[in-house]
Amino acid sequence: MRVSLKDVALRAGVSIKTVSNVVNDYQHVTPAMRARVQQAIDELGYRPNVTARHLRNGRTGIIALALPELGNPYFAELASAVIDAAAGHDYIVLLDHTGGRREQEMLVSQGFRALVIDGLILSPLELADEDLSGRTEQVPLVLLGERHYDLPYDHIAIDNVAAARAAVRHLLDLGRREVAFLGAQPRRNRPAELRVRGWREELAAAGLDAGEGLVAATDGWGHEDGARAMARLLDAGRRPDAVFASNDLIAIGAMRVLSERGLRVPEDVAVAGFDDVVEGRYGAVTLTSVSPDKAAIARMAVASVLDRLDGADRPARRQTAGLTLIERESTRGRAARG
Repeated sequence: MRVSLKDVALRAGVSIKTVSNVVNDYQHVTPAMRARVQQAIDELGYRPNVTARHLRNGRTGIIALALPELGNPYFAELASAVIDAAAGHDYIVLLDHTGGRREQEMLVSQGFRALVIDGLILSPLELADEDLSGRTEQVPLVLLGERHYDLPYDHIAIDNVAAARAAVRHLLDLGRREVAFLGAQPRRNRPAELRVRGWREELAAAGLDAGEGLVAATDGWGHEDGARAMARLLDAGRRPDAVFASNDLIAIGAMRVLSERGLRVPEDVAVAGFDDVVEGRYGAVTLTSVSPDKAAIARMAVASVLDRLDGADRPARRQTAGLTLIERESTRGRAARG
């Protein structure tokens, strides 16, 4: 049978209210009394009924997380980080897959799950200001991603331009002078646009070519997209000595084609990606990559939802998570083991 507060109170010889104060970390409990109750909790194996606690507060204990691509390792790793962050506050996470489609993003943002969730964390690709400006749903909404919104919603982002510039600067510091960009997606994918911009700015600052001949667009974000883009670039007669890809999967696909064409990574072509997904750390050639702080993004997003649930009356804020360039074998050679 489930151990109750009453059982703990009887074992500790205190009132049920005292046990409740300890369980809920009420500060005005003496250390001796807290230790006494905690001992009874440990002996009986008591576990708080989190669901009942949420219901008493008029909540469900569920946060929804809506992402465009659950099959993409970056979003899968981000989802795991959000689940961990929410668990730290006794919340569970309901995952929604939007496919980056406007109609699905609209459906999610307008609250079709409003009766079962306390808050929504949404990473949109297609929604514009006008799509969200008329939102009447009262469930707190926190936005992820790089599209700029002039709306009263908290927003968690990363600095894609600065990150791209750091990756390209790393390639230039290694002596590379013809750096291609793989994964441009004009008018569709805001992060890709910003990463192209960072690539252009850093090459321009170095007085190097940032022409369209070195840019290869992709329809998606997967290995096959990177492979096709790399093949098109080579077939067009361009032989860059470095590649910066808009994500790791595109970079890995590109490295496969380079190997098939007899080009060595990094000796002939250095390759850097973006997202620092696990797969890139365990290939035959480990991948240099920009690593967003996924755990920080998750913590900020969950904290923002809970802050709004607790009635925070403040202007919407845009927070920026940190980034690190992790140098590995695809640019540094076998000496790099990061």
